[in-house]
Amino acid sequence: MAQELFSPSTLILSATLLAAISGVPLLLPWLWSAARAQLMSITLLVTASTMGLCGAIPVLISGHTTLFELCWTLPFGPAQFGVDPLSAWFLLPIFLISGCAALYARCYWHADHHPATVGKMTFFFGLMTAAMSGVVLARDGISFLFAWEIMALSAYFLVSTEDEKPEVCEAGTLYMITTHTGTLGLFALFPLLHLLTGSWLFPQPTSLNASSGLSIAIFLVALFAFGLKAGIMPLHVWLPSAHANAPSHVSAAMSGVILKIGVYGLIRTLSFFYGVPLWWGCVVLVMGVVSGVIGVAFAIGQHDLKRLLAYHSIENIGIIFMGLGVALVGQQIGSPTMMLLGMSGALLHVLNHAIFKALLFLGAGSVIHATGSREIDLMGGVARRLPATALLFGIGAVAICGLPPLNGFVSELFIYLGLFQGIQGEGGAVAVAVLAIPSLALVGGLAVACFVKVYGIVFLGVPRTEAHRAEHEAGWQMLAPMVVLAGLCIAIGLAPGLVAGTLQRVSLTVLPAKFEAVGPVLNGVVPLTMVTISGVILLVIIVLVALWYRRRLAATGSSETATWGCGYQRPTPRMQYSASSFAEQLTSLFTFVLKPHSHRSGTTAGLFPGVSRFSSHIPEVVLELVYIPLLKRLYQRFSAVRRLQSGILQQYVLYSLITLIALLVASSF
Repeated sequence: MAQELFSPSTLILSATLLAAISGVPLLLPWLWSAARAQLMSITLLVTASTMGLCGAIPVLISGHTTLFELCWTLPFGPAQFGVDPLSAWFLLPIFLISGCAALYARCYWHADHHPATVGKMTFFFGLMTAAMSGVVLARDGISFLFAWEIMALSAYFLVSTEDEKPEVCEAGTLYMITTHTGTLGLFALFPLLHLLTGSWLFPQPTSLNASSGLSIAIFLVALFAFGLKAGIMPLHVWLPSAHANAPSHVSAAMSGVILKIGVYGLIRTLSFFYGVPLWWGCVVLVMGVVSGVIGVAFAIGQHDLKRLLAYHSIENIGIIFMGLGVALVGQQIGSPTMMLLGMSGALLHVLNHAIFKALLFLGAGSVIHATGSREIDLMGGVARRLPATALLFGIGAVAICGLPPLNGFVSELFIYLGLFQGIQGEGGAVAVAVLAIPSLALVGGLAVACFVKVYGIVFLGVPRTEAHRAEHEAGWQMLAPMVVLAGLCIAIGLAPGLVAGTLQRVSLTVLPAKFEAVGPVLNGVVPLTMVTISGVILLVIIVLVALWYRRRLAATGSSETATWGCGYQRPTPRMQYSASSFAEQLTSLFTFVLKPHSHRSGTTAGLFPGVSRFSSHIPEVVLELVYIPLLKRLYQRFSAVRRLQSGILQQYVLYSLITLIALLVASSF
């Protein structure tokens, strides 16, 4: 009895239910104060996260699968749920990031300072956590849709927390429209699966032939629906505004976890098929390349700190898709090693991106909390007042750039090695690999340039405006989650061998047939020991150099003065690089995609030029120049159809009757 009570599946289910009710104390204000209720809610959610992690880790170690059914009377058959290594892998970021974000919110969004919104936000945050867990546990289409819709609606209310601001309302509306567009895709996906299998239950891995017409339709619909949730370009239009306008800890959960739920759905769907054609892998890989390169290009041109981080999420989702594409190409050409490296790289980057992107959003929240602004050009010299935040944000920046010795380097290394395996193949596999390898390298280089800009302008130099001078470091409740996430970035980067066996088991769950035939071992195809040794040596060198430099400063003494101003006798903060000036050369390379808007006033000609101003703006090209004009045109073309929406109830009843008769007639044939 005790073993069943503390079994992994019981812990995970209990954690899901506890997370769902964690926000209830704040809905009962007559029982206790708002601050006390918030503390109770945070305690419940952190406890749920701990229970969920304690349940997921044993599943990853053992590789066992547990299925259970919920008895209900709906006409779609039983509601089946299950825990397998793939579900458990995605439960790690769900519970880890949710727990960290909940603790962070205690200081960042304290009930005493935000009495009007803290109840709604805390309740829906716990509900969103539970719904995300429900999505990865669901083993039938109907249960999946229930959990998916709860997750989508909860995220909408979280994005719209500060709904008194017009830009927040616009971001929430755009998110709601796009997420329900993706849900419409799922309403097509699961009936197509039902037509193919005769059941609403998910089929077993590699049990469906990918060559049929229905299989192709399922792949395309899944790529659209789950790609929209994941934020892959050009289906990313909701992501920048939603992540920028949500509270920072909500942005951390959305970027770190919700995007990965879309990745999970696509991986789960792809796992149903065998005999995957080459073009499936090529489509996924090309989408990854486009999203990675263009996403980081858009990030470089941003002035809003959180919007910049949001575009880097698009970039990293592109890297994950590249790994999935490598795995699919490897399956088609019969290369288990390529498949293992691609799938393992994608799965590891799912976890890595959740960790370092949550760290960066929480770090950005600390900066915004201290400066009162998201505009990069209004900041400067933040490291002087926020040294801990500067260090932790720097760790996240190095990790997201894929540099050793941190975790982002390891997952990208897996994908690189998988692509190099593709070069050894034939025909299309070689062409795909030759395209993707330099693209992945370009993404890494541009990411380094972008975070050099961010770190230099935000944390270094001197404050650009007195009104947004950073005045205080974050409290321990904000710093502690960031320390945990930074520690995980370092731990995975230095000891990737600790997760190698787990990645092997998760990949085996997704694509078992190829592995059973040859059975490559991840430790055997990736030099993980060398990665560890090199990482430790590099870290020791960094620490020694830092200690030597600090000792030298202490010995020689130091004085405080303004940042060097190129020889000017009276330097001012305006002489520092701005976000526009730093990124101008790089954004000019992608002008054909970014379509930047520049605004100039005044004159710079003559010996004594007058006052002049310059500003630039990168529009959301896909949304503003493609989708909105297209929707406006459709709106005009279908003006006659809108007459059917008369507002007369009897007329709507007539529509329903006609539809019912048509369906009855169609079902009789």
